[in-house]
Amino acid sequence: MSTLSFDASGAARQAVEENVAQLVEDKIASRIFAKDHTLWGKDAESESAIRLGWVEAASVSQPLVPQILELRDALKADGVTHIVLAGMGGSSLAPEVITRTAGVELTVLDSTDPEQVSAALADRLSETAIVVSSKSGSTLETDSQRRAFEQAFTDAGLDAKSRIVVVTDPGSPLDKASRDAGYRAVFNADPNVGGRYSALTAFGLVPSGLAGVDIQALLDEAEEAAEVLADDAAENIGLELGAALGGTKPLRNKIVIVDEGSGIVGFADWAEQLIAESTGKIGTGLLPVVAEPGSPEVTGGAADVLVVRLVAADAEVDLAENQVAVAGGLGSQMMVWEFATAVAGRLLGINPFDQPDVEAAKAAARGLLDARPEATPANFVDGAVEVRGGSWLGSASSLDEALTVLLGQLGSDGYLSVQAYLDRLGQAPLADIRSGLAARTGRPVTFGWGPRFLHSTGQFHKGGPAVGVFLQITADAAEDLAIPDRPFSFGQLIAAQAAGDAQVLAGHGRPVLRLHLTDRAAGVEQLRTAVASLSRGN
Repeated sequence: MSTLSFDASGAARQAVEENVAQLVEDKIASRIFAKDHTLWGKDAESESAIRLGWVEAASVSQPLVPQILELRDALKADGVTHIVLAGMGGSSLAPEVITRTAGVELTVLDSTDPEQVSAALADRLSETAIVVSSKSGSTLETDSQRRAFEQAFTDAGLDAKSRIVVVTDPGSPLDKASRDAGYRAVFNADPNVGGRYSALTAFGLVPSGLAGVDIQALLDEAEEAAEVLADDAAENIGLELGAALGGTKPLRNKIVIVDEGSGIVGFADWAEQLIAESTGKIGTGLLPVVAEPGSPEVTGGAADVLVVRLVAADAEVDLAENQVAVAGGLGSQMMVWEFATAVAGRLLGINPFDQPDVEAAKAAARGLLDARPEATPANFVDGAVEVRGGSWLGSASSLDEALTVLLGQLGSDGYLSVQAYLDRLGQAPLADIRSGLAARTGRPVTFGWGPRFLHSTGQFHKGGPAVGVFLQITADAAEDLAIPDRPFSFGQLIAAQAAGDAQVLAGHGRPVLRLHLTDRAAGVEQLRTAVASLSRGN
């Protein structure tokens, strides 16, 4: 097992010293691994009782390895060298981290943006198999992506059934339909594991293994880490990290995660969903902020920020005040963070296994798809950007003014959430505005690609402290894409998802500035220029 290490300073160190001894005395570690569903309070017992399978995932998943490798070899023999993953949230984030860290290609399709879906369909279709991953079996995005690929395979003269692999819970609607359809393979995951804790189940292993990752080594490392984490000992790294995350007083609830050469590619994106969706509820929770080394949140020293640095195992780390440093390999880190999140949930007094507010945006989107109302008229248009907002926008009449007014809504304990419903590959440079906005505001800024963030930080936005302000970015596609046998297109679906989420956020009394780009390239450049101007104070 790669060396695990943990260090903390300031408020994080104090939280460790004040909480770990009690956690050890209460035998929290061994009780978690014994699947004690009473650890998170009476209200959480029914959910916890069916959500603790992750503690043994590394061992329970071992029999999957030969099955996955056998299918990988069979697909290769059929000329399949390219794997696409259709999945959202917990079904896609872990495989993306696993494959990127291993240097293995996997096309992760976690979007309903017409341009991103079209690009995936156009990429080596004759050499492609698609893994369709959905725990519930009813995820709208994933179902739409499956329909598009199945039609594309058929139109290209390929046997669609032989190119579709499914991962889902046993007995789900997708489980039965896939078996009836005769798809190439159907893998059932442990139903007693929630989506965001499913990295070491079939959801993480099937797409990663088919793409070429050494999943046996990943499981072996995680299994060794689990043995360490189950120990009721003061030096248990999972207890220490959990105490640092959930035990600071007053609570430092903006968890700024920065990678400083950990060797794990994109780990913070995976941890973001795990932490935000697990803890952001009943008005409390932890907001992960994925940041870059040297970003304003890392150096700013805000009273509500805790900086977590992901470092290499052999790195010499000089911790500034109120920082944490964690090192370890991917398999062990996944176990550590899942365990630590469960511990933090106990300290916060919440149920870390439900997501009560995620459904609100889904319901609003479905309602808008059914009703198809006309788009709300723009407050004004500036160049390639249509600007929409509430009465709080006042007399703003330019993009710069609208951004300035939105940022003026930020409180001393607030955060800005940027939500881009665009092609996260084609419009990747847009993410650069995050750091500029953080510099301008002096407050934490998150950046999420829609609709995938709805399955992660979306829970915190509605269920956590009501201190966020929101910048939503949408755009027209050069060409829309139909969804086979559905009365709506991908363009209509992503528009409804964006509008539905904005509707729910506004219903919570939060300011939402909606920017619609009528020309993607021009609009992205205009927005980047506006943010750069703001960050310079012009």
